[in-house]
Amino acid sequence: MKNLRCDENLLRHIRNNLDIFTALPLEQKNLRRAAVAITIVDIDHATDIHDGSYDNALSSDAALILTRRAFRLRRHAGQWALPGGSMDAGETPEETALRELEEEVGLRLDADRVIGRLDDYITHSGFIISPVVVWGGTGLHLIPNQAEVESIHRIPLAEFLRVDAPILKEMPGSDNPVLLMPIGKDSIASPTAAMIYQFREVAILGRTIRVAHFEQPFWAWQ
Repeated sequence: MKNLRCDENLLRHIRNNLDIFTALPLEQKNLRRAAVAITIVDIDHATDIHDGSYDNALSSDAALILTRRAFRLRRHAGQWALPGGSMDAGETPEETALRELEEEVGLRLDADRVIGRLDDYITHSGFIISPVVVWGGTGLHLIPNQAEVESIHRIPLAEFLRVDAPILKEMPGSDNPVLLMPIGKDSIASPTAAMIYQFREVAILGRTIRVAHFEQPFWAWQ
């Protein structure tokens, strides 16, 4: 898709692709449930934090919200993440994703902003994560919850369409590789990277792919 502006055309395109995609849910009683929000917003350079790699992007271009987890956290400190967390009793994945968006980055959205789901993903740390696709839109002000979030980043969708993405690395002892998504001079590891890659393929490019088999690096297991 050539048009990556955060507008009604992109919303319609993503919604149509998600409507014809069948997400695969998972159920395992011994694992905890969690959900993350894959949220489309505009770049809005006034509030974006980046390393200069996206200076060619326009403020109206579409982006995904990612965070750096706070360095003081006991688990996954400093890692790239999508806003999300454990599901409370009685919550749906959609409700959890919207609640975590508000708690982590100060973005409160109504339920009608949810536009689809992607495949559940099991982590080595004992979670089943449900990725929920959310339309944020334009003109939004994001505020990090300092107890959980070190910084908020709006990564252009175009960055996830790079020709060198994804990166696959062999995993010792596994038949499946680790999947990473490059951004700027850095990279995001699975499980976050696997979910972003499936979003790219399904929602943007209109392809049906599965990502639950991709491995996570050892340091992401805890």
